[in-house]
Amino acid sequence: MAGDARPDEIKTALNRSLVRMNRFSTFKEQVRRNLVALISLAIAITSLGYNTWRNEASEHNRNQRLVSIEVLLMLGDLQLLTMDIHYGPEAGRAAKLRNGWAEVLTIRDISMVTAGRVPDAAEHLWETWDSDRAALGSSREAKDRIISAIDDVRESTHDVLKSLD
Repeated sequence: MAGDARPDEIKTALNRSLVRMNRFSTFKEQVRRNLVALISLAIAITSLGYNTWRNEASEHNRNQRLVSIEVLLMLGDLQLLTMDIHYGPEAGRAAKLRNGWAEVLTIRDISMVTAGRVPDAAEHLWETWDSDRAALGSSREAKDRIISAIDDVRESTHDVLKSLD
């Protein structure tokens, strides 16, 4: 009897391995039959990921452009104000200095969301305005330092705009 059990065990083991092979060949056959659908699914998932990434990059670039343009417009206003204070009459000087402070502070605040050197250049402009504004109208050097700081912010902002896609 012990000899008869052994062939049954072998037969059972062979049947199990044949069932496994059939399952594997069935899976392999299913993959072969659905290969186009699997490839399409992989392409769709990859495309979705790329599209999401590209939308994020585009949004960042739009924000940088908008803020950079705003900073450039305000720099132009500040430069006109600086020249007006320096070359203009004494009347209204205090009001012009206050307006200058408002422009410088707004430039510094807005520039914080830009990339590159713009935030540092705007901070330097703020420091220069703080130290030299009182000498506008009487000191050519003070005017030149402020205009130089304005130009540095302008150049940094141009660099950011050029770097965008």
